[in-house]
Amino acid sequence: MRLTGKTAIVTGGASGFGAGIVRRFLQEGARVMVADINGTAAVQFATEMGDHAVAQQVDVSDGASVQAMTTSALEGWGHIDILINNAGVSHMPAPLETITEDDFDRVYRVNMKSVYLTARSIVPHMKERKAGAILNVASTAGVSPRPNLNWYNASKGWMITATKTMAVELAPYGIRVNAINPVAGETPLLKTFMGEDTPEMRAKFIATIPLGRFSQPEDMGNAALFLCSGEASMITGVAMEVDGGRCI
Repeated sequence: MRLTGKTAIVTGGASGFGAGIVRRFLQEGARVMVADINGTAAVQFATEMGDHAVAQQVDVSDGASVQAMTTSALEGWGHIDILINNAGVSHMPAPLETITEDDFDRVYRVNMKSVYLTARSIVPHMKERKAGAILNVASTAGVSPRPNLNWYNASKGWMITATKTMAVELAPYGIRVNAINPVAGETPLLKTFMGEDTPEMRAKFIATIPLGRFSQPEDMGNAALFLCSGEASMITGVAMEVDGGRCI
């Protein structure tokens, strides 16, 4: 029960990697907010997870919505110990100059601006308490980019750099900031990364992963649990690859 007494917000928490993190944190005694743009899915999943899970509809690209999420968490719990910036989107694979401005803006707002908005809203509270853990779910795309996902790759590289600079600035306040870099996994974004979800495309993709499988939500839950627990109290500014060897 490594997170007993702790509270955590997980954005994009109703599905995929976010759901894996929510489930693992609850198993370890945390109270968790399932924050998702799909409010219905958030309510359904939180209900399934039991009394220590609460649902919150949030658009992480909108400042007012993020502030409402933060206010709801503070009113319900009194404090926020852990923030997981997991919500993310991509554009479909295509040559970089052909991506529409709308698609670029969506990637920017959800993958990058959201980290700024949650920090603006939650970091002052963590500073006041002189404690906190922030985990950004980046990607191997920010370390070893694949062709035709240029602006998604760039957004995740930005997130890795943001993690490191946040870690340096917030360390004096007792706030740790880390990231995890998953390889593609069994999530709603898988088809977006591959262009099409066929057995042939899956086999081609898995062939680039030495351990021979996709990331699973449980893998992210286990990594997130370690980095946000007291066991990682000396770890900050790390972007840990959870990728089956993809980036070697």
